Amino acid sequence: MTMWATVRLRPLVARSTLPPCRRWRDTGAYIHGVTCSPSPKVSYNRFHTTAICSPTRASLLTGRNSHNVGAGQITEAASGFPGYTGTIPKSAATLAKVLSGYGYDTAAFGKWHNTPVDDLMKSGPFDQYPTGLGFSYFYGFLAGETSQYNPRLYENTNPIEPPRKPEEGYHLTEDMADQAIKLIRANRALTPDRPFFIYFAPGGAHGPHHVHKEWADKYKGKFDMGWEKLRNITFEKQKAMGWIPNSTKLTPIDPTMVKWEEIPEEQRAFQLRLMEVYAGYLEHTDTQDGKVVEELERQGLFNNTLIIYVLGDNGASAEGIHGTIDELLAENALPSTYQQQMEVLNRDFGGLDALGSQHVDKMYHSSWAWALDTPFKSTKLVAAHFGGMRTPMVMSWPKVIKHDPTPRSQFHHVCDIAPTIYEAVGVQFPTRVEGAKQMPLDGVSMVYTWNNVSVKERKSAQYFEVMGSRGVYKDGWFASVFGPRIPWAEANETRMREWNPDTDVWELYDLTRDFSQAEDLAKEMPDQVAKMKQIFLMEATANKVLPIGAGLYTIYYHPEEGPHSPLTEWKLYEGLTRIAESNAPGFHSGQNSLATIDVEISANASGVLYCVGGTAGGFSVYMDNGYLYAEYMSTLLYRYIAKSTTPLQPGTRKIQVRLIFETTKGLGPPADLTLFVDGQQVGWVKARRANGIWVRGRKASRVQSDERLRAAGEGDLMLALKRHGVFATWPAIELMPSTSFRWTLCQNPAEP
Repeated sequence: MTMWATVRLRPLVARSTLPPCRRWRDTGAYIHGVTCSPSPKVSYNRFHTTAICSPTRASLLTGRNSHNVGAGQITEAASGFPGYTGTIPKSAATLAKVLSGYGYDTAAFGKWHNTPVDDLMKSGPFDQYPTGLGFSYFYGFLAGETSQYNPRLYENTNPIEPPRKPEEGYHLTEDMADQAIKLIRANRALTPDRPFFIYFAPGGAHGPHHVHKEWADKYKGKFDMGWEKLRNITFEKQKAMGWIPNSTKLTPIDPTMVKWEEIPEEQRAFQLRLMEVYAGYLEHTDTQDGKVVEELERQGLFNNTLIIYVLGDNGASAEGIHGTIDELLAENALPSTYQQQMEVLNRDFGGLDALGSQHVDKMYHSSWAWALDTPFKSTKLVAAHFGGMRTPMVMSWPKVIKHDPTPRSQFHHVCDIAPTIYEAVGVQFPTRVEGAKQMPLDGVSMVYTWNNVSVKERKSAQYFEVMGSRGVYKDGWFASVFGPRIPWAEANETRMREWNPDTDVWELYDLTRDFSQAEDLAKEMPDQVAKMKQIFLMEATANKVLPIGAGLYTIYYHPEEGPHSPLTEWKLYEGLTRIAESNAPGFHSGQNSLATIDVEISANASGVLYCVGGTAGGFSVYMDNGYLYAEYMSTLLYRYIAKSTTPLQPGTRKIQVRLIFETTKGLGPPADLTLFVDGQQVGWVKARRANGIWVRGRKASRVQSDERLRAAGEGDLMLALKRHGVFATWPAIELMPSTSFRWTLCQNPAEP
């Protein structure tokens, strides 16, 4: 996420940018440097996020700790525990809400991911949309991610389609920069007396890693040394730059991680290309950020603009596990092999050059993430080690901040951004906002560090927690627990089932001597561990973190209790568009269903009857040359097709499609997919690998009234016809004209 603030005589902008899952550009030896690096600035090398996206964003925007505002987990995995509701309370007014009350124009661009998924309907409610939380204008996506080529865009509360198609060169990050520039120009032209606050949060470099080939090709061969050597090069460069202390120790690879030498020679081209695409994606994203900075310079605003540049909402992501062409393989606990993935790439998309394209949602190998988190241990989703939550941050305000190349090493957290902006622009934080009494800010301003590199830090304590992984900082000490999940490995059912937070082993680090958490002192100093555990408990209690592990409740232990529609029957009509996955009929494990379609069929009919899903997973019922088909797709790797034994006879037909999951425990149990026509079974297939949690993470479906068989990108429909060999590339419900459609969820759908 990127956030910017511009300030002139009367403070003008606070621009804040926070790109998801990005790491320090210039420490990786070969990756493009930060766009704003030549400008007067100060940087911070002990700045921290929450180790996961939605919570980091909620904390930044409110100035409170994430659990304290109900954002202890991503919105899709919200639960009833107070710290995990996924709803920001009115008592925690955002930066945008407060600044708008002081006359600021406020705008948000890019990733949001802080709206409850069951609010994603055309009828609202809209109070948790960006515009409901204080932004006058929003242009971006509400989900945790989206395609950069075919994004599921919103303008304010309205779903819209991208202005151009991928074939015309469209890319979302470029579009975002253009839209931000338009807003700055409109502000200068029409309301030059008003200051403005822009929250700029590109999708890059969160998965899927989407960038045009020429950007990835710039990094061809740059990572051939593998991840361990890249990490060593990065470490030495960090010391040479003065970014880390010379006394810093490089932490070793975790025993559960894969070493480069363990990757077979024939698989290395695949792993290298995944990283090259990521590097190109990073540079491309930074370049678009730079366009907005250049516009501030053209307008004569740059010198009096406060830019706060947070380089990631968490550490580098290990969710690609072994490297993948489909990032939801891991989230849905679906196994995959290199051979499976290359077979799909070569057969359907032309080989390795498809990586980075609109056709695949690739993520690099988890060990690349470890290399990008140099010199720390662990990755995103670990709150015990700084590889999960420490990310560089830069502030620039040439008129006020003197350039200093020495990093600020005061310990700070993302909840400190809002208090910093309030102090910088001279805003007194209100006790009430729109009648709601305000919670105290949890963060502390960082203004005191701007022109004094050695000043004593003012933040004495800070807790961290994500899905049972946890830690606490207090006056130079850090104590932590790794937690039940290993982000870079497939889910360990035994480990998860037997986990007991009361028996977790704690680690202890003296950060005044140990920058990288290289020396665990827990066994040597049990009394200090006990003291830190008590401090964590007090912080956790005060900030609604308890019970420990509540963030796992709906994502792992009870997915059936996660946010979902209360409906058990849907009657869908032509013209319905952009139905959120959370409010639409579901196809993941445990959701047995019976779909009934009354339709007039012509001889040798071809076309889609309905379709929900995308390349990462979905479900489609369609006809081809008179035959009826149904396809269940669990990512690009697992596709199951039922076909009628004979062509359907012309006339009015009642088609029924039944999906029944087996009752075995665990994510993604097998399912039986059966076709009926006029009450008679005509086809069947066993879907042996089902989507365990999400069909797609991008929150949109549609009922389409267009008769044409279309072949387009996400947001339209790529027909799931057998002869095409492809599936829809977006969660879409498509319904042919003159079709009656009813969908019923039930425990045991009866034979029609």
